[in-house]
Amino acid sequence: MSKKDKNRLNVVYSTNPQFKYEAEEKYEHDTLAPAQQNLKVYLDRLGGGKLLSRVTGFIGKDSDLNDLAKVLKQKCGVGGNAKDGDILIQGDKREAIITILTKEGYKVKKAGG
Repeated sequence: MSKKDKNRLNVVYSTNPQFKYEAEEKYEHDTLAPAQQNLKVYLDRLGGGKLLSRVTGFIGKDSDLNDLAKVLKQKCGVGGNAKDGDILIQGDKREAIITILTKEGYKVKKAGG
């Protein structure tokens, strides 16, 4: 399926002969200053007993989210990624993440269990 066909999936039928299909543009918010960000750090359990630390609440561009994820991964010494507006860090690194983000100037809360 081409990109053109994917954009047409939302319109079922139109009686207007001048109707044109328009793609929806994804809008990225400007990145807020660290002091204005309200981040939450969760601990998720994956299959096989693996743990995952998840940071949510980041408002900004994907490039800035990826940069913050890179900093967290390097300082925690583990792997992870940034996906769908969340930062995923392998293992139970909540305390380290909270410490790092607080030093960077972010408002951080531990959430969940």
